[in-house]
Amino acid sequence: MLFIPLPFVVALLLVVMFIVFFRGGDDVRTNRAFLALIALCAVQSVLVGLRWGYGVNETRYVLPILAACLPPLVYIAFRGLMRVAAESRMVMLANLALSPLLIVIMEFTWPMAIDLALIVIFVGHAIALLLLGRKGPDGLDEAQFASVTSAHRALIIAAIALCVSALFDLLVFFDFEWAHGQNVAVLVSNANLFGLLLIGLMAALAGRSKAPQTGTEPVVELSASAEPSEQDRDIVARVDRLMETQALYRDENLNLSRLARRLGLPSRQISGAINRSLGVNVSQYVNQLRIREACRLLEETEQSVTAIMLSSGFQTKSNFNREFRRVTGMSPVDWREREVWKLVSPNKTATRQMPDDRLKIVGK
Repeated sequence: MLFIPLPFVVALLLVVMFIVFFRGGDDVRTNRAFLALIALCAVQSVLVGLRWGYGVNETRYVLPILAACLPPLVYIAFRGLMRVAAESRMVMLANLALSPLLIVIMEFTWPMAIDLALIVIFVGHAIALLLLGRKGPDGLDEAQFASVTSAHRALIIAAIALCVSALFDLLVFFDFEWAHGQNVAVLVSNANLFGLLLIGLMAALAGRSKAPQTGTEPVVELSASAEPSEQDRDIVARVDRLMETQALYRDENLNLSRLARRLGLPSRQISGAINRSLGVNVSQYVNQLRIREACRLLEETEQSVTAIMLSSGFQTKSNFNREFRRVTGMSPVDWREREVWKLVSPNKTATRQMPDDRLKIVGK
């Protein structure tokens, strides 16, 4: 009977994911870092299957090098959801080259320490990812507002996956030291199944959230105070006018960087002003406007929920339903049924209508 190692199954899933992502209508050039990440995970998974499933020992020289490429590429992919200065981009590319180069040198000079070096590389980049995510969804200013929360969540999970992979590397190191490598095949297969597949899934999820590039803006860091200033209130008023007059929230590719270019202001200044003045991040602010528009269409038209979702600026039903429930406390279908019930039974609305403070929509 033909034996198919578990890593081969993981590689097949990653290849399918790559094809779906590549042909999904997204801007491939924009998301090439995430595509490269999925491809790297697939190649690494195949080599792991050859090494521990069929005993192809020659792959043991390549696997550590590919493993060293993975954490820097994860960091570059998620860093691409933020505006990056040219010098920072060069540093990231240099890091992508230096990590595997270090492993190549160690294979000739100090092979016993390769596992420990990989642990340092994985944990170091996991910490760097967590530092990227410390500003919350608004820090990912190149991600679409409709999916920036999911992208931020994917960043955190990718960091955890890198730490778990480092833990498995540590277990492999101790297994060689204490049990002469008797359990290595099981450990590596499980690490491959969990780590590479999870990172690939996070890459596919976060990669779809990046909007196509439309220009560049200089990176400006501004300090934030706890209380809104007069300047903050003026910025929020400008954003409100832009949203009201141009219905900019309907743009499915809208992100913080594009909004900043339309206003001619640094993105950090906009996000800080909205956060201090309204107590929400920019993605929540925009999604609330989208939900307000969806509520209006549900009440005043007979369009399908899917059509209303697209007209409001959302791309997927999962994001739309999640945000609609977060803002209104009910599903779009329940909202429409409630409004219809109010029209046919105007004298009984007091028993069925939810409290006004449940409708947390900007401008309501």
